Amino acid sequence: MKSEHWSKYLLGFIIPVSVLITLYVGTWWMSIGLVLFLILGPILDYILGEDDEPKPAPESGRGMEAILVLHALFIPLVLIVLLWRAVIDGPTWQIFLGTFSAGIVGGASGIVSAHELGHRKPGTFKWRLGRLTLFLCNYTHFTIEHNHNHHKDVATPSDAASAPASRGLYLHFLITVPWQFMSAVKTDLGVRQNRALRGLFLQIIAIISMGLLLNWWLLIVWIGFSAVSIIMLEYVNYIRHYGLRRSEGERQTHMHSWQTEARWSRWTLMELTRHPSHHMKASLPFWKLQPIEGSPTLPSGYYACFWPCLIPPIWKRLMKNRIPEEMLRLP
Repeated sequence: MKSEHWSKYLLGFIIPVSVLITLYVGTWWMSIGLVLFLILGPILDYILGEDDEPKPAPESGRGMEAILVLHALFIPLVLIVLLWRAVIDGPTWQIFLGTFSAGIVGGASGIVSAHELGHRKPGTFKWRLGRLTLFLCNYTHFTIEHNHNHHKDVATPSDAASAPASRGLYLHFLITVPWQFMSAVKTDLGVRQNRALRGLFLQIIAIISMGLLLNWWLLIVWIGFSAVSIIMLEYVNYIRHYGLRRSEGERQTHMHSWQTEARWSRWTLMELTRHPSHHMKASLPFWKLQPIEGSPTLPSGYYACFWPCLIPPIWKRLMKNRIPEEMLRLP
């Protein structure tokens, strides 16, 4: 069987390219990111379906790695054009829509690629590019928390990113964001340079500088862009671990992360959907991840799960019979 060709992952550039162009054009066109993510994405998740049998990983990941880097490089471009448009248009409804669209790119292209790049060797170009991307999204502590704590504590009450079945999406946002930051800070307690605090300090300096040297309106736009990016990330964190628990001392297995083979989500989010495989070996690049037979499976792709997730009673009812019964009894 032939391996998955790298060209299919170019579909992931539809949203960032469309948003970049429409931010330049302006007017109501700037809502394109919302339309593509919230309407077209769920439809394509459903229409394109899944492969009957997964294709093997490609022998060479050169094209895949280039796509990964390009996704990260889109973030400074999109943010610069967004701020430029905000200067020209001022506070308008169109700019608010453009900020939401750009924030979707910040989450789907930015933090998703930063997650992958954060697993690369520290100090390398790709690792530093991931750090820059997180800085632009005002979420610099993510790599520390994800690599050092989430991978170790996933599916336990100690993990901020793992939501129990009783927790709805909105409560999860309120709990996980501050909890992850504090967890990242604790990771470096007693170390001379606390990386999470240093990142926060640099972010505060950048925010104050923008407010003083430029203007308050651009500051609001940047913070709005970051907020939407972070919401996109934490939505993904929510659905890929929701309700899956393990008891104290129990070994982590492929049963503690959700997967989906929905083609549109796979191709546009760089195999983020094969999350059990990522947790089994975090050092594997995204293009080598494979589905694991028997892993918990989401009802659809990440895009199509978004709408039911917004209504917690519907989401909980949809997922209840998919969560192993013994896990429902765990805290």
